[in-house]
Amino acid sequence: MQRKAYRLKAGNINNLKLITEELAEPGPSEVTVEVKAIGLNFADVSVILGLYSATPKGQFTPGLEVSGVVVRVGKDVENVKLGERVMAVSRFGGYSTHLNMGEQYAIPMPDDWSFEEGAAYLVQVLTAYYALRPLGNLQAGQTVLIHSAAGGTGIFANRLAKKMGATTIGTVGSTAKLDLLRQEGVDFPIVRDELFFQNLDKVLKDRELNLILETNNGKMLMEDFKRLSPMGRSIVYSAADFITHGNRPNLFKIIWKFLRRPMIDPLKLTDGNRGMLGFNLIYLYEKSQLLHQFVQEIKELNIGKPKVGHVLTFENLPDAVRLLQSGKTMGKVVVKL
Repeated sequence: MQRKAYRLKAGNINNLKLITEELAEPGPSEVTVEVKAIGLNFADVSVILGLYSATPKGQFTPGLEVSGVVVRVGKDVENVKLGERVMAVSRFGGYSTHLNMGEQYAIPMPDDWSFEEGAAYLVQVLTAYYALRPLGNLQAGQTVLIHSAAGGTGIFANRLAKKMGATTIGTVGSTAKLDLLRQEGVDFPIVRDELFFQNLDKVLKDRELNLILETNNGKMLMEDFKRLSPMGRSIVYSAADFITHGNRPNLFKIIWKFLRRPMIDPLKLTDGNRGMLGFNLIYLYEKSQLLHQFVQEIKELNIGKPKVGHVLTFENLPDAVRLLQSGKTMGKVVVKL
């Protein structure tokens, strides 16, 4: 089988080149998915720019999330059928028309979901859920601060937190995104401007801050952490401020931020009885049983369909990466085939 795929050597978005190549037969426990839509994630930008620790060496095909139709199955496959509509996570390889994957990573898609919606779900909803519940231990009546609340992960985090009985504080980078937060039922939408911490303190005047879903670094991370209540947790799952604009990373800016990154003193953690945890979704990729368990738990919370904010064509995939990189998006950025 031939497929089209974007390949590159990490370091520059312009390195993404669309090629035609042979795709091998699926292994005994693998399926071949004909890709109908690709979900873009901030991790993709980091991978393409070479800022992700798990970035492959040499030429590779990026992409962590797709939806599509199963067109081939290996001889030992038991739980996935030919012709089935699936949404899937992959350890790279998603920027393609077809890809092989272990059957455990292909999950049946709801009948009333479009392929675009299917490609907008798994990575971000699993990130949000794992941060809130297994790591964050969010309980009813608590308050959670959700950064980048108009993005795919942030939208899911708010919906999940509300289902868990929590109060949500959602932040965005511009006033243009506030209406979306209100539509999504965020209790306290706040813009990350020069008055952000002043406004945050007003919200927190009569309540504890129990959990932070942290996507920032530097001063923002430290100032947030200071406001955590005893037994509060900060869950770091991104460092969006290291993503620079342009086709190549601004190494001087990144090095400067890296050298000035906050250092958490373990002894200080005991003073305030607070904690900080980090999370990378690759952990769940290696624990496929947990992945399926969490997908089922999320399903039972009934949080609705993903919000697809932007849809571009496969031929314009590099532009979709640049759009996500810009920080101006709302909802999920999806590429349609």
